[in-house]
Amino acid sequence: MADQKKLSVTLVKSSIGRIPKHVACVKGLGLRRMHHTVTVIDTPENRGMINKVSYMLKVEEA
Repeated sequence: MADQKKLSVTLVKSSIGRIPKHVACVKGLGLRRMHHTVTVIDTPENRGMINKVSYMLKVEEA
């Protein structure tokens, strides 16, 4: 389990006024505010949320 890939995800655009499903994806990733960065495990579920709101995020390999 320690060899799982991780992604560093940063919120670079505000979620105010966005589609409710997109806001839910941002919250599901654990992002709370602008320029907040979290590290998530690279799973298909997390990739799907990242792809849906990619226009609001900056993603790097951690």
